[in-house]
Amino acid sequence: MERGPGQVRVEDIAEAAGVSPRTYNNYFASREQAIVSAVTEDREARIAAAVAAHPAGVRLADAVTDAVIEQYTGTGERDHEALLLIITQTALRDAFLDATAGIEPPLTVVIAERLDDPGAHTARVLAASVAAAVRIALEGWLQPTRKTEVAETFTAGGLVVPSGSLPDQLRAALAPLAPAFDAAEQHTQA
Repeated sequence: MERGPGQVRVEDIAEAAGVSPRTYNNYFASREQAIVSAVTEDREARIAAAVAAHPAGVRLADAVTDAVIEQYTGTGERDHEALLLIITQTALRDAFLDATAGIEPPLTVVIAERLDDPGAHTARVLAASVAAAVRIALEGWLQPTRKTEVAETFTAGGLVVPSGSLPDQLRAALAPLAPAFDAAEQHTQA
């Protein structure tokens, strides 16, 4: 944030993380991925933990929605500044959107535990659907207000000003998954 992402070298990131550049390259495909990882660090695990912390009587769809909204919108000042940096840099924005896929593995485990069906594909499909819904919500939140600018902005690196309420965008994107979560829970109870 001090120098801007274009002025940060792999060696700088590796040194700050206390690892060698070679180790850094084993974990990150790009500088942008590493920068976004620092901002989103442990978010996936926090989402899974928040879902697991909900009582069994709470609908799984509600537990997932609450956890996602809490972890994507409950940011401190430093996270807010980092998010502003991310949305103003096309490569960082793209890496941020790609990072949503990280929700899938830990969420799959929690959903499988909640459904008491660790061997089924249902948990994985639901978790992958959540990751896709979060990405769609973030894309909607980060797109320009005029539809004609959307293609230009995502391809030409234009400045994006977040539009609307992120919690509302997340709720709207996750809402279509509720019947699938309900069906999975009913199947488990049968």
